[in-house]
Amino acid sequence: MFHSTFEGLPSTRTRFMKQVKDVQQDILRMGALVENSCWLARQALVERDLSAPDQIDQQDQVIDALYRKIEQDCLSLVALQSPVSRDLRILSAFMQIVRDLERIGDYAENLGEIAIRLFALAPHPIIEPVGLMLERSRSMLAMSLAAIANIDAELGRAIKDKDDAVDADFDALYDRLVHDSQAQFNLEATVLLVLVIRHIERMADHATNVGQRICFIQSGRMPN
Repeated sequence: MFHSTFEGLPSTRTRFMKQVKDVQQDILRMGALVENSCWLARQALVERDLSAPDQIDQQDQVIDALYRKIEQDCLSLVALQSPVSRDLRILSAFMQIVRDLERIGDYAENLGEIAIRLFALAPHPIIEPVGLMLERSRSMLAMSLAAIANIDAELGRAIKDKDDAVDADFDALYDRLVHDSQAQFNLEATVLLVLVIRHIERMADHATNVGQRICFIQSGRMPN
């Protein structure tokens, strides 16, 4: 999977590659937690699960701790090993990927907080398609994690096509929300749901970023 630039130094190369693999596994652990936070956000919004927001909040603390650990591990490898070429691209991409994952986790936490405010209001008829949009975004995150696991540039590129569908969801749902006759009767729910779909759109954007960073590892260039 990885090809190191430490030629002629087998022990150094082996140690470096094990450390990179350990970082990769931590990223996948972090990503799995973020994906679960997205699922919990859907439970809170669609199923009105009162316990989900608190679970997201607790999980986000673990996500943030992993984020700090991974970033520090990458910086230490850069400082101690002075990698070049593809090795440096791997570590650079990993640091950017965990920032994207951390942001997705933050958006999931925000969705949980919004769900708490929506609990006090009557269920909005648009909540089911909002849930479908969130599930589409979560599936993009799952694709990005698979791309990380295998450093699969082709899969990373394919995520962008899914992002177009989420953007279309946003446009359609925004139009329904602002022109819905119920909006004038429940302005608070309408404003909150516009914020919800904006967060979901941004989550999908960050999942797309992850896929593009996997492509960068392979080619040294970000896709258009």
